[in-house]
Amino acid sequence: PDRIVIGCDNDAVRKVMRELYAPFNRNHDRIMFMDLRSAELTKYAANCMLATKISFINQIAELAEHLGADVESVRLGIGADSRIGYDFIYPGCGYGGSCFGKDIRALIHSAKEANCSNDLLSVVEAINERQKNKLFERVNAFYQGDLRGKTFALWGLAFKPNTDDMRDAPSRVLMEALWDAGATIRAFDPEAMQETQRIYGHRKDLILMGTPESTLNDADALIICTEWQQFKAPDFELIQQRLGAPVIFDGRNLYDTERLAKHGFHYFPIGRGESCDLPIPQKQWMPYTPQVSSQVV
Repeated sequence: PDRIVIGCDNDAVRKVMRELYAPFNRNHDRIMFMDLRSAELTKYAANCMLATKISFINQIAELAEHLGADVESVRLGIGADSRIGYDFIYPGCGYGGSCFGKDIRALIHSAKEANCSNDLLSVVEAINERQKNKLFERVNAFYQGDLRGKTFALWGLAFKPNTDDMRDAPSRVLMEALWDAGATIRAFDPEAMQETQRIYGHRKDLILMGTPESTLNDADALIICTEWQQFKAPDFELIQQRLGAPVIFDGRNLYDTERLAKHGFHYFPIGRGESCDLPIPQKQWMPYTPQVSSQVV
């Protein structure tokens, strides 16, 4: 770890803790002792700072969309400043998991209890909640508010790559909104299938597929929620062949807009001023009558 923060007010305990953490502290003196309250606040403040960076870049992404700028270029420009760096300035469909949201709400509560301002953290949380709804809003707007009977391929269910954790995941906000609108979802995630089955196994409008490619067959669009490595370089010709229409809603900005334009995709990333804008073929839709169960296929 970058540092080991230990809250301790007792010299004897401090000595024991230093010995306990010695295996993790061999090359550098990463252990930082401080009083208990400062250690607690350090933990909360660190996660809140990271969440703030995410909400900040998402706010810039929204502005970029209105100004015709490309947030990826902006991200590279500001990240090159050593005072800022590139960590946690990737625009997307919001953060989730068990830490950021919980710690922000805890710090907001602590500020209220102490009669202190919590304006910044409240805005960080509000931006993230808005960002989690952005994918659905775009899908809904694209289909002019009528999603009944439509089927969407969904890549990514966990709140981030390399975990099966779906706590506060943006995918959950998206799926529940799509279901409320009458859509069916075919989903794949490399790790979170069992967790998804546990949470949503009762849904007849969710089909969990065994591969990302199998979600695509005649789906009305592909939606990406999690930036898993295996999603970053797909076979676009295969995607185009299998989808019912060449439409991608990308919540993690995985793809190059020019390349997708050449493939004929209608592409909706986050904060990219030069996204594709191609007409797509429309087809007749049947009334919404889900007949499938959420079992892994």
